[in-house]
Amino acid sequence: MRDVNFIDPALDRKSDLVNDSLQLVDGWPLPSVVEVSESGTCNRKCIFCPRSAPGFPDVQEFIKPELISKLASELSELKYAGIFLFSGFVEPMLDKKIYNHVKIVRDYLPLARIEMVTNGDVLTVARLKRLFESGLSTILISVYDSAEDAERFNEMCIGAGLDSKQFVIRHRYLPEEQSFGITMNNRAGMMASAEYAIPALREPLNAPCYYPHYTFFMDYLGDVLLCPHDWGKKKILGNLFKQSFREIWLSKVFMASREILANANRKISPCNQCDVKGTLMGSSHVLSWNQFRANQVK
Repeated sequence: MRDVNFIDPALDRKSDLVNDSLQLVDGWPLPSVVEVSESGTCNRKCIFCPRSAPGFPDVQEFIKPELISKLASELSELKYAGIFLFSGFVEPMLDKKIYNHVKIVRDYLPLARIEMVTNGDVLTVARLKRLFESGLSTILISVYDSAEDAERFNEMCIGAGLDSKQFVIRHRYLPEEQSFGITMNNRAGMMASAEYAIPALREPLNAPCYYPHYTFFMDYLGDVLLCPHDWGKKKILGNLFKQSFREIWLSKVFMASREILANANRKISPCNQCDVKGTLMGSSHVLSWNQFRANQVK
C-alpha cells in the first residue's frame, strides 16, 4: 500500500525557487514555472504513469523550433527570470533538437533558470556537457531502476564537471510503501486504467489548488493546459501558435480558473476528478493575483 502522504524531497527545492522567482508585471504575476512538454513520446511506460494505460497515445512528433522561439521571445520582452522547464508528459532527450531548443531559450532569457527532467536513459557525459554548453542550468534525473543506477548517474554528472547545484537525482525506484519515491496523484483522473491504477474522484475535493497561479504549461502543439497534471488535455486554455503568451496567461478562462481553485472549488473539469495536493507551493502567487484582481475592481 502506497504512502499517500509521501512528499518528494526534491519539492522543497522547487518550492523555494517558485517563491524566490515571483515577478510582477503591471501588477500581475508572471509564472514562476514555464513548462514545455516538447514532444508526444517517451521511451518508458512506468507502472505509475498514465502512459502504462492501454491505448495511451505515443506520438512521434516534436515541437517546432519557431514555437520555442516565439514563447522565449515573448517572455524576453517581460524580462522573465523564472524557471523554463523541459519536462511534461515526455522524455525530452528523445528530441534530437533539444540542444538547439535549450540554446534558443538561453539566448532570449539570460536571467532564467533552464531546467530539464529526464529519465537519463540516453544520457552520456558528452551529452550532459553539450546540454550545459547550450545553456542548461540544472538537470533533474528521475532514476527508475535501482540505487546502483542512481549512483551511476551521480558519478556521470560529476564526471561531466557539474557541481551539486546543477543536478538533482530523483529516486523513483523506491517500493510501493514509499510511493515509488513520487508525490503521487491520479493525474486528473488519467491513472484509472494505468498499470498501477488510482481511480478518478467521484466527487471533487474541497481543497484549493495553486498550480494555475504559478505554472504556464504548453505542449508540443502549442496547446496551453490549465495544469501539468492534465494528462488527458481536458482543459485547453489557448494555443501559442494563434495567441500570445500574455493573451493566454491573462485570459478570462485562466483568470476565472485561478479564482475558483484558490477558493477550494474544484468543480471544473478536470479538477473535479483530481486528487493532487495543490498547495505545496505558490501561496505568494495566490496573494499577488488576489491583489491584482482587487486593484482591477477599484
